[in-house]
Amino acid sequence: MSFGSDIRVVVGIDFGTTYSGFSFAHLSNSIIATNDEWPDQIGQLKTNTVLKYDNDGFKSVEYWGYPALTKTSKRKEDNPIELFKLHLSNMPESKKPYLPPNLHYHKAIADYLRELGKQIKKALTTRWPGIDHMYQVLFVLAVPAEFPESSKSILRQCAYDAKLINKLNTYKLQFTTEPEAAAIYCFNTMSETEIDDYIGKSFLVVDCGGGTVDLTIRKLLNKGELGEVTVRTGDFCGGTYVDQEFIKFLEIKVGEFAISRLKETHYGQYQYLIQEFCRSVKLPFTGVREDYKIYELDIEQICPLLKQCVTGSKKKRLEDDEWIIDLGFEDVKNMFDPVISKIIRLIHGQLNNDNTCSIIFLVGGFSESKYLQKRIKEEFNCRVDHISVPQQPITAVARGAVKYGINKKLIKNRVLKYTYGRSTLRPYNESIDPIERKRESGHVLVFKLLAKKGTVVEVDQKFSQTSHPENSDQKAMWYQLLITENEDAKYCDEEGVKPLGDFIVDLPDTHLGKDRKVYFELCFGEMEIQAYAKNVNNGLKYKTTFDYYNENYNI
Repeated sequence: MSFGSDIRVVVGIDFGTTYSGFSFAHLSNSIIATNDEWPDQIGQLKTNTVLKYDNDGFKSVEYWGYPALTKTSKRKEDNPIELFKLHLSNMPESKKPYLPPNLHYHKAIADYLRELGKQIKKALTTRWPGIDHMYQVLFVLAVPAEFPESSKSILRQCAYDAKLINKLNTYKLQFTTEPEAAAIYCFNTMSETEIDDYIGKSFLVVDCGGGTVDLTIRKLLNKGELGEVTVRTGDFCGGTYVDQEFIKFLEIKVGEFAISRLKETHYGQYQYLIQEFCRSVKLPFTGVREDYKIYELDIEQICPLLKQCVTGSKKKRLEDDEWIIDLGFEDVKNMFDPVISKIIRLIHGQLNNDNTCSIIFLVGGFSESKYLQKRIKEEFNCRVDHISVPQQPITAVARGAVKYGINKKLIKNRVLKYTYGRSTLRPYNESIDPIERKRESGHVLVFKLLAKKGTVVEVDQKFSQTSHPENSDQKAMWYQLLITENEDAKYCDEEGVKPLGDFIVDLPDTHLGKDRKVYFELCFGEMEIQAYAKNVNNGLKYKTTFDYYNENYNI
């Protein structure tokens, strides 16, 4: 990659659903470091993606990261803001995490990135006192594979509002996907001998985070290039969903009301209860019955305030058991199995699309689970040659993002996850077009294919078309880029077709009538799509990086 003369440092940001972190490297030596100093934490490679606001109507952040879960705010009744990243996703609105009515998720993201930016500045200036983080740093932000295209534009706006960047469309903020960054990291963990052995072969990267799991199959084209083989996939089945199964288990023992009341009135105790489960049960669980010793959850000792929330027959039963709840082997296994089963189905889906895949890399924080590793090895040992968990898998995305920022030529091609097209006009055809679609000019507005889902596109590959105005006196032409998961879209407003962006090309030479040609080009050079148009008659050129449609955007 060619840098502007001002770039000195590349920072890779892993903005996660439950935990976030960053890595960085100076271009003078490219040795990657991962931040391990956070508010109230030292030695941790990530901190919690959590905010706690001051008593000012969500105007200012009181605590962020780990302290947001552990410190007492000025308003004890206020819960920390969590899981707000999932509002970027395309999951149904009814399943998205709760946010207070007067807090938009764009603001929560911007506020968190602002605090993260302060930590980045501190880390960089401590190591390199002369570095100006606003002008001499290239940020690479990783996005989950299953998130919609609009998420990148929203994150760019949030990064601008967070003062990570000083111009909205600056090249100093770039994007990669989480599985792409993880694949680059895995590639760089291979020895020279391994690299030689795997050239020409494909490998699957399974990024198991807290909220999401992302997958992509890549091919090692040569020692310095990776190609994409399959469409990126993912789902909401990360490690925190095991925590949710634990909470469901507790609800059976103490009652839904008791858990709801604890969460509402004593959130710190609620979180401590989950953290104790993670530390004592979830992390050490191997899935081997002989390894497991029944865990006695002592409510009086670990979460005494929960006692005050339990009522009725459940309270009587717990009193008889001295407020101890046993977590047996099958209980814990049943907490993991629904989540792991989803991950296994995702892996099968990827491997079914490429039967030459020879290795599976497991990365992300949840990949450190011994039971997850065990289940995946049992399921796929006979299907692939090797299943590997690289060193420090929790840092894979951030460190891979740094590598990508230093050398974008590592990525040779990508597989399109969507079908792209544009709105255009063609003559009405009574045999295929409903009469209500016919315009006064005798034309119909239709979806014109530019690039189909599943197409392997080279970096900087372009797709082009030409068109003419609908009317002789038309002074401008409107171009709208459309996106869909359908492969055979016909009209711009049919189900599943969404507008991605638009711009207008001026057509001043009305004396030429309809004989005015406009050239249109779509480029997939980077993760953000660029479009170009040219008025062939007068040579005027138009260029845009699509500012994706964001409904109700208001920070």
